[in-house]
This record gives sequence, C-alpha cells and structure tokens, in this order.
Amino acid sequence: MAENVILDVSDLRTHFFTPAGTVKAVDGVDLNIHRGRTLGVLGESGSGKSVTALSVMRLVADPPGRIVSGSVRFEGRDLLALPESQMRVIRGAGISMIFQEPMTSLNPVFSVGAQIAEVFEIHQGKGRDEALRSAAALLDLVGIPSAKARLGDYPHQFSGGMRQRVMIAIAIACRSKLLIADEPTTALDVTIQAQILDLILSLQSELGMAIMLITHDLGVIAETSDEVVVMYAGEVVEYLQIDDLFRDARHPYTQGLLRSIPRLGAKFTEGKQPLQEIPGTVPNLIRLPPGCPFAPRCPHVQPICRRKRPPMFELSENHGSKCWLSEGDAVAAKAVAE
Repeated sequence: MAENVILDVSDLRTHFFTPAGTVKAVDGVDLNIHRGRTLGVLGESGSGKSVTALSVMRLVADPPGRIVSGSVRFEGRDLLALPESQMRVIRGAGISMIFQEPMTSLNPVFSVGAQIAEVFEIHQGKGRDEALRSAAALLDLVGIPSAKARLGDYPHQFSGGMRQRVMIAIAIACRSKLLIADEPTTALDVTIQAQILDLILSLQSELGMAIMLITHDLGVIAETSDEVVVMYAGEVVEYLQIDDLFRDARHPYTQGLLRSIPRLGAKFTEGKQPLQEIPGTVPNLIRLPPGCPFAPRCPHVQPICRRKRPPMFELSENHGSKCWLSEGDAVAAKAVAE
C-alpha cells in the first residue's frame, strides 16, 4: 500500500441474505483514500455507497448482512481480520462516522453533553467532569452558541442543522484520522448545507484528517472532493480526479449523472425538457444482468455489454472506467506509458 494511502479497500463484497435471495449490495468494490484528502463517493440511491461505509466500520447488521470477502486496510491493518475488541478501539479513535440522519443517530433519552462526553470517557479515559468540559469545547468548536449551557439539552431541543453539528462534534472528538460522512447535508436547507460543508472542510484543514464523503449531489462533490469514485449496482464503475469529472468522464452512467444537473438559465418550455434523465431504474441486486449492470439503461450499449461484465480499464494513472467503450482508450494509454 502506498505510504500516503490511509484506507485501501480491495474486492470488498457485502451481501444480504433474504428469503427472496442474496442481495449483492457491495459487489467487488476497490477504492483508496489518501491522508488529508477527500474522496467523494457518488451514485444514486441503492448503488451501495452507505453499505460500503458501514462495511469499512464493520457495522453491517448480521443477520441478514455479512461481509463475505475482500480486505479493508486502515494504515496497513486489515480491519476485517481484527477481533471486535480491537475494532471498537478503532471506531471513534481511528475512524469516525457522521451518519445520514442525526435525529435517529443521537439517543433521545440522553443529553447531548452526555453523549459527547461518553466518547472521551471510553477512548481517552477521562473522568466525567473533564469529559464534559471537553464536550463543551467541542460544541463551541462546531459553532453551537452558548455551548456550555446547552450540554444538558436533549437532541429534540436542537434544530436539524444543530443536531448535525453535534454529530460532527462526536465524530471529531478523538481527532480521528479518517472521517466518513454519509450524506451529511441530507434534509437540510441550502444555507445550512453550505455551513455544514464549510465546517467539515475547515475541521479537515485544522486536524489534517482524510474524508470519505458519500453523496448523490454533484454540487457537493464539486465543492469538497479531491478524488471521486462513482458507484452503480454495488460496484465502482469509474474513478477519477475531481477536475476530470466534469470535463472527461468516460462511463455512460457518470455522463448521465452530469447531464441531469440543472443548468443556470435553462428554461422549461412546453414539450421540451432541458434535463436529461437516465432512463430505467437501478437493477434488482438479487438478479443482476449477465453483462454490464448498466447495459439495460445505457444509450451506447453494444452486444458485448449484455454478455460480459467489463473490467476496470485504466485510462491514466488516476482514471479508470468499467465500460467496454473505454477499452481502446486504455490500450492507447498503456502504449503511451510504455
């Protein structure tokens, strides 16, 4: 593993075993995250983004889910091989996570101060008084007014944006080296979204942590990420640098996502729709098509696409695409490199 890579996920597969069949929610995911940088994980609902994050944290509910193969190396250690006691130490101290919905992630019967203080007590061995002082300092750091006075308040007494700030405070309590943020701005209005993203990025700059940012919002990706992986039907179909995402995306699915962005000044007129949606729906993960999973929705589908699943074609050192149309470009890139 490269020296500056803090997380290396290789051939990760997480399946859910249901009466209807096996759901291949994560189906051979490869990705890596560099120290101090932000990896954006992009894809529509059902693409496997959140299950990938939960798999990294080893928080997939068993039953019905189980990580069936692959490796998740954090600073060189395979997390999937660790006993649960060691994994509990890494959660919070090494890797922390902001969950998608703060109201359901925070315990409604404990005060916010108690929930933040618990992190200091468990991971740093602080006494209750010292832990509460640290909790107040964190609330102040994430921009909650009258932080000390609000330690005794409960989650329902905070707005949505403030609850998300509390979740961020819990996530950074131990100055973790990797922060996983799963749709951190979902259900927040645009102004609050911008504040939360600015807060996460400023904390990254101050603490030097790496971030895995999961979202379906291309605007959020553009504002925050250094590298991007695009997921579809449980696998990574394209990886590239953020600058290349908007000018050189090669996979038809990534191109479809880009075409669906509303354009400033576009007018909706009768009979004409400036937005171009991706036709069809995400495939059934129990019965995936035999070839490329995107083939039934792809405007450029070829006969081989319906028969054989494409490998990841490396177009450059930092750009790969799982599409048969990329094969020629990959061969040319290899020839140039040699």
